[in-house]
Amino acid sequence: MPVGIPKVPFQGPEEEEASWVDLYNRLYRQRSIFLGERLDTTMGNQIVGLITYLNIEDSTTDIDFFINSPGGGIRPGVSVYDMMGGVEADVQTICIGTAASMACFLLLGGEPTKRIAYPHARVMMHQPIADLTVSTSGLSYFMELSETVMLYYKCIKTYAQRTRKPTWLIHKDMLRDTFMTPEEAQAHGIIDQIGMD
Repeated sequence: MPVGIPKVPFQGPEEEEASWVDLYNRLYRQRSIFLGERLDTTMGNQIVGLITYLNIEDSTTDIDFFINSPGGGIRPGVSVYDMMGGVEADVQTICIGTAASMACFLLLGGEPTKRIAYPHARVMMHQPIADLTVSTSGLSYFMELSETVMLYYKCIKTYAQRTRKPTWLIHKDMLRDTFMTPEEAQAHGIIDQIGMD
């Protein structure tokens, strides 16, 4: 029998009795957000919505963004990244497994000094991949490719600004899959701290 999503008790500040809520709902109430799958438009919109809601609810308390993802689309990734920087609350990013591709970009997007990877985490950066499906043809194909190239160079510029590494080095690292230990990611400027062992 599948376990499903466990239910846990939660008592809000103005509630007399605890109610049973699913685990993720409870964690959201503690200002914890999770990216534990490939980032697509739907998941990106959900994360943007959660960040927005938590910021409206309390803009003075940090939001913890836990990442264990193989990456995903450049457009949803950039929208989440922009929202992370566009709210008053600090967004602390925490790599708890793998932060690859666009997930690495989101890990980088955390509040400086609040970007963490745990000791057994892996961080991987590489160039974005265009989703040029069979239905994309002719002029649409070139427009999509042009848009992806433009976003790619914006990502390189952002990596260079946030890591304080030269653009040529970031470009070189993104030409191939660059896997890093937490120590290497910290030396590269993607994270600031390594979590407890």
